[in-house]
Amino acid sequence: MKVLPVGEDALLVEVSSGEEAQALHAELLRRRAEGSLSAREIVPAARTVLLDGLDSPARLAAELAAAELPPAPPRAREAVEIPVRYDGPDLADVAAHWGVPEGEVARIHAETEFRVAFCGFAPGFGYLTGLPPRYDVPRRATPRTAVPAGSVALAGPYTGVYPRSSPGGWQLIGTTDAVLWDHARVPAALLSPGTLVRFVPEAGP
Repeated sequence: MKVLPVGEDALLVEVSSGEEAQALHAELLRRRAEGSLSAREIVPAARTVLLDGLDSPARLAAELAAAELPPAPPRAREAVEIPVRYDGPDLADVAAHWGVPEGEVARIHAETEFRVAFCGFAPGFGYLTGLPPRYDVPRRATPRTAVPAGSVALAGPYTGVYPRSSPGGWQLIGTTDAVLWDHARVPAALLSPGTLVRFVPEAGP
């Protein structure tokens, strides 16, 4: 674990894996909730956790540098279910990459329990982990200039759902009508770090 200062009142903690980042994020949230840590923001990423708005960043940096990494957080009991139609334009390419029929892509994906590792790229976009490494897929060689909102996509080890239309190079395997981001909702984001997610197949139109 490596702790780096960021500005006057923030720290960036680097770890070696996404699982370690998730465990550290959960532990820091627990400490803030119990009152032993004062931080305005605790933001996880692929292999880092950013702590912002710290009262004593130097003291916390020394403490974290000497600490053992926490164990993996307990799994949440309930999962957010996202209905999906496996009708994406890249489904055949993903099936070929996996060496399975298109219907098997849908089965494998829908039977996987995902966890939101971190959020970013666009409001409401979660990077979901859960598929075994053998199902990693490359990004498209040429990104699309506009990916429709609700597109369920794969890239590397991650699954994601585009909350709004935007450019993107992920492989599109399905679509959903779920609203990932709604500023009138509390919370606005359907997904947050640590959330369990299951995709539920539904019939196409």
